[in-house]
Amino acid sequence: MQDTIFALSSGAPPAGIGLIRISGPGAGAALKALTAQALPTPRHARLSKLYDPRTGELLDRAVTLWFPGPSTVTGEDLAELHCHGGRAIVAAVESALASIPGVRLADPGEFTRRAFLNGRIDLNAVEGLSDLLAAETQQQRRAALLMAEGHFSRRVESWRSALLEVSAMAEAALDFSDEDDVPETGIEIHIYDQLQHLAAQVQTILAAPSAERLRDGVRVVLAGPPNAGKSTLLNALVGREAAIVSDIAGTTRDRIEVPAALGGVAFLFTDTAGLRDQSADPVEMIGIERARMALAAADIILWLGEAAELPRDDAILVSAQADRMPPRNGLPVSAVTGEGMDQLVDVLLEGARSLLPGQGDYALHQRQRDGASQLLRHLIAAQEARDLLITAEELRQARNAIDQLTGQAGTDDMLDRLFAGFCIGK
Repeated sequence: MQDTIFALSSGAPPAGIGLIRISGPGAGAALKALTAQALPTPRHARLSKLYDPRTGELLDRAVTLWFPGPSTVTGEDLAELHCHGGRAIVAAVESALASIPGVRLADPGEFTRRAFLNGRIDLNAVEGLSDLLAAETQQQRRAALLMAEGHFSRRVESWRSALLEVSAMAEAALDFSDEDDVPETGIEIHIYDQLQHLAAQVQTILAAPSAERLRDGVRVVLAGPPNAGKSTLLNALVGREAAIVSDIAGTTRDRIEVPAALGGVAFLFTDTAGLRDQSADPVEMIGIERARMALAAADIILWLGEAAELPRDDAILVSAQADRMPPRNGLPVSAVTGEGMDQLVDVLLEGARSLLPGQGDYALHQRQRDGASQLLRHLIAAQEARDLLITAEELRQARNAIDQLTGQAGTDDMLDRLFAGFCIGK
């Protein structure tokens, strides 16, 4: 029999309320042991005294709730104790629960893992919940909530239904084409038309923004020659002294990465070594090489050099130090006086809009993108085969790809890594 698990699912004490959740086959017995009462009416709150089953000592007065499975968040019997959130009270109740045979403290993410294993949520919703817990900006919160609530999962389920229908037509055409109740004329054309339509849907989803970019921030690289004002501008953008500012050329020798949120959007700003062809300092040359690598990986480049030397056509030309020298081509900005800073932030936010999900859109993790890409490859192969035997096999592989997307064919190692990132109460 599977263990019954418990954990504090609210914030760390001290707090006004401490919510302790119990899940598993022994949840009802554990609740009865702590309250010395019969189980409350399902889904109705009851005020109860909590006792230590070892000594009979009164621990607290708490609101108790009972949720019989399988219609619970974990798919198992579930109980909740809403006790006072002091450290001593929470510790005493947890100690009492741990003393009950078959009841133990949950591992990180174990509640969510049981919900997944019991079919209450799929892997896409799990990833959305993980992102929701880690969200630091409103944009991250909105995209994660859409994923956690199953918007992408419902799309994948519609793909599965369409695939099953097309697969059935292909099998019928292969096995029963000589039967009167299976129409021969046009069935293959219909199959390939359906595959083309389905592939177009998957291609549209693959154009969705990256969840990694949404989580880690849009990568903005400040680059240009030495003493162009990169470090001063970075400090002004992030609102703190993150980079050393000096008139000495070559002060910045390595990449300095600073996360910051502007206008509710997460950015990762990177200050780089001043770019020049030669330097007598080998350490500075290493920094210059790393600056070039950062430029290659940048989502947005703020170029503080000459217009003729733009490293990329879409780089944003910034005429920094506008308070000290006449502005060159580009947006005039002074990190000292604030001139042009609001306009620069607007430019960054506008650039980020094309890279991040819009209102009502979700973002895909690399695992989801890989799964959708694999699905698309099999759909295209099935469409181009023009041999129903090969088409049927590619459709089977496409259904396997969907199982990978939802987690029905996931590996234990991948699941272990995913759920290990959750806190214990989840």
